[in-house]
Amino acid sequence: MRVVLKKPGVSFLVAMLAVSASGSAYAQQQQSAPDSNIVVNGPAPSELTEGPEIKGVITARHGDRFKVATADGTTIIAITDTTRIKSGGGFLGGGQKLAADSLLNGLPVTVKTLQARDAQPGGELYASQINLRKNDLRTATMIQSGTSQRFDEQTAATEALRGRMADIDKYNVKSTTNVHFDVGRADISPDDKSQLCTAASEAQQTENALMLVVGYTDSTGSDDLNQELSEKRAAKVINYLQQVCGWKPYRMLTPTGMAKADPLASNDTAEGKAQNRRVAVNILVSKSVDGL
Repeated sequence: MRVVLKKPGVSFLVAMLAVSASGSAYAQQQQSAPDSNIVVNGPAPSELTEGPEIKGVITARHGDRFKVATADGTTIIAITDTTRIKSGGGFLGGGQKLAADSLLNGLPVTVKTLQARDAQPGGELYASQINLRKNDLRTATMIQSGTSQRFDEQTAATEALRGRMADIDKYNVKSTTNVHFDVGRADISPDDKSQLCTAASEAQQTENALMLVVGYTDSTGSDDLNQELSEKRAAKVINYLQQVCGWKPYRMLTPTGMAKADPLASNDTAEGKAQNRRVAVNILVSKSVDGL
């Protein structure tokens, strides 16, 4: 179901966007001066065994650790002095400084990990190899550095808009598509998958459109559990929009999970809870450029 939001909750969403945009700009500035001594004081290689393979999008990096949003939530991974980065035609240089510089927000990656032999679930993961695509790295670098290098004609106007996002705090909400979930789940139904691609296709035709994805839960469960679940649902939708529907990462504002906040209906009934277990895909245009 696609609706245009016309309720007090929208003002909260717009206020949240101002913080999100400025926070994203600060995170990108932090990335421009990475730590040149990327070494983790973890177990020796002989004490490590193969860990899970992590696929997702980098959402943050601080020092020798970075966060990846996956279909199942978020995972923090450590970089070591043996971590390698591989892109399409071969390894990107031989130094860890280059590897750290390459880990930019919004970059899709596949990470092969190592973990301690006696690791408990949720224990520290160490990156042994990070795979990425050259085109994705080039796009993320263009956004991060503010370079004047041009995208192709289809995305040139959007790239210019993205560079102006740091000081824009007011948006017009053009439309919202809500996808819904079963209790405690983050699986997207076939019907909702179709709606997501339809929404992305229509948004492509909207001049200067950006997308904000926000996950929600009903009131069932603890606050910590609902926060994690709302983030997991948002990550699942983002991955589908980018990987299947073709929505470009640089046209995506920083996603968030809102747990049980801002319900659409009362949590006192089963019907109300079903409406609140959702991810809202908001199509936005800054008021400063809307109609240009």
